[in-house]
Amino acid sequence: MSHPASLTEPLELFFDYMIRERGLSSFTEKNYRQQLDVIVDFMVSHEVTRWDQLDASWVRQITSQAKRDGLKPGSISLRLSALRSFLDFLVLRGTLNANPAKGVSAPKQGRTLPKNLDVDEINQLMSVDEDDPLAIRDRAMMELMYGAGLRLSELINLDVKDVAMRKGDLRVIGKGDKERVVPFAGQAKEWLFNWMRIRSQLLKGPENALFLSKLGNRISARAVQKRMAEWGQKQAVNSHINPHKLRHSFATHMLESSGDLRAVQELLGHADLSTTQVYTHLDFQHLAKVYDAAHPRARRRKSERK
Repeated sequence: MSHPASLTEPLELFFDYMIRERGLSSFTEKNYRQQLDVIVDFMVSHEVTRWDQLDASWVRQITSQAKRDGLKPGSISLRLSALRSFLDFLVLRGTLNANPAKGVSAPKQGRTLPKNLDVDEINQLMSVDEDDPLAIRDRAMMELMYGAGLRLSELINLDVKDVAMRKGDLRVIGKGDKERVVPFAGQAKEWLFNWMRIRSQLLKGPENALFLSKLGNRISARAVQKRMAEWGQKQAVNSHINPHKLRHSFATHMLESSGDLRAVQELLGHADLSTTQVYTHLDFQHLAKVYDAAHPRARRRKSERK
């Protein structure tokens, strides 16, 4: 399908601007191009040949067509995001007076639960008995992520000074630069100590990072993800291993053992209790039952229960 220059030329100006001025990544550019090409196809098929003809009604039709095409909510959200960014650019250039996609909401996405590992799988994964410095580092990272429920970003941003080995706690900077102190013990403490004893073998120069790459600098998030996936395969764990799965397993196992939702919320560094509910498989009905049974002014009389 041929596209009129009135639609394609502003797109090329948009991508040039976003790459040069806003530092748009090649990955995002590719995704945005794919989404906007589909939108242009839709417009041409409906004889809409100029961007200033696009109004909120047309934008809603674009999302409706995406639903009919079987796109998932996340993909529809990406399409809308690409369109909003482009139309913002047209507003900036004075081509449009307002962005017609601003008032159109993306479909709600269901919050999916990541699968956790059971205790046997955790033990299987952690059975790393090699004395290679990288293997010791990797086990220390995995033990700490599972033992303290850390986010990947929190793990890689730890500095040596953030570790209080004797007390068994970590100073962690979480989302929104919020600081919290989390405890660690047992295998996590033992393997972190093992790592600290040999950390200098990878050190090439001044470096504050707790966990180092083989080049002697702070290990990257991608390297951690890759190494954990490799250990999952090497240890023949059925589930694909990633850092988030270890954090989720920590939350699930802690809640199963303690039943203390608030404590798990604090340990994970969640601002909202609802986020912890999702992580720990709890639903509102369960919380309501706990509330009804525990709160002194919420307990119903026997006559009300009948």
